[in-house]
Amino acid sequence: MSKRIIFVITGLGLGGAEKQICLLADKLYLHNNEVNIVVLNGNVNVTPLNENIRIHNLHMKKNPLGLLNAVLRLVKIISYFKPDIVHGHMFHANIVARLAKVFTYNKYKLICTAHSKNEGGHIRMLVYRLTDFLCDATTNVSNEALDVFIKKKAFSKSKSIPVYNGIDTDLFKYDPLQRDKIRHSLNIINDDSLILSVGRLTDAKDYPNLLKALLELPERYKLVIIGEGEARNEVERTILNYGLEKRVKLLGSIANVATYYSACDIYVSSSKWEGFGLVVAEAMSCQRLVVATNAGGVAEVVGDMNYIVPVSDPQLLANKINEVMEFDHETKMEVMYRNREFVLKMFSIDIIVNQWMKLYSSI
Repeated sequence: MSKRIIFVITGLGLGGAEKQICLLADKLYLHNNEVNIVVLNGNVNVTPLNENIRIHNLHMKKNPLGLLNAVLRLVKIISYFKPDIVHGHMFHANIVARLAKVFTYNKYKLICTAHSKNEGGHIRMLVYRLTDFLCDATTNVSNEALDVFIKKKAFSKSKSIPVYNGIDTDLFKYDPLQRDKIRHSLNIINDDSLILSVGRLTDAKDYPNLLKALLELPERYKLVIIGEGEARNEVERTILNYGLEKRVKLLGSIANVATYYSACDIYVSSSKWEGFGLVVAEAMSCQRLVVATNAGGVAEVVGDMNYIVPVSDPQLLANKINEVMEFDHETKMEVMYRNREFVLKMFSIDIIVNQWMKLYSSI
């Protein structure tokens, strides 16, 4: 049965959660649902492919009056669109969506989704707890992240479930032609072992950990990092301090990263914490070898603890990268095939969309 759905999200930058919302909106529309997206503020850098999905930017100012204005504008949109479901994503959007329910007479179900085990400190968790009664269901993107929220009493266990992020496995698949093209453009020769890491340059991603690990690896290992963020200066300084200028390339933000996965020999996530680890699943969908730190839901994504190391331990990270890269050809091919099959089974966007539609119909 088709639904009228409003997504509410803090912004539509180039982050994993933002891309996930646009992908979900596109897929839900294909299932005959009407979808609108409300953005609290910021530049809109990613949008759904379908032009029938309307985006409303509230341009919310970061002060109490700005918050109230955003809530009332959302109430107006809800009153006009008359949704069956309002679905908030991440802290600020979830709170605005909850407050809007106080001021609206429309009957609809409110779902609030967190996208990490770390959405702020004690005050934010208290705000979540005090407003929990306003929503009908709460979700997080991994079992581990959801358990943290329940333990902090930010979410009530009785109406919480995990729903993984979904991967467009048609987009994220291995492409040998793109591999050759991109490696050539990056001056990566066949004898080089290319490590790829994708994510915003923030403290959470812990790129210094990965750079220290690279120091422990032979010269043939090269590293490409795709992403932008407030920690760029620190990352650049670390590269210079370690003398890694010739082995590391910072490519900044790239809207379509799908083809870059094919170019790498191994994908590495060095994060201190994650909600789900969307980019790890994307790499696996492209039949790449992966090594990751035990951050948030990443272990659930990888599905095999043999490829997981503790956070903030560059020596163990380097050892694991080297160990995996030393697999014989047959073993590598087997692992890469298994990685994609695991994503197809667990995280395919079609499977995840069906889970959302079941939840929308059950509450």
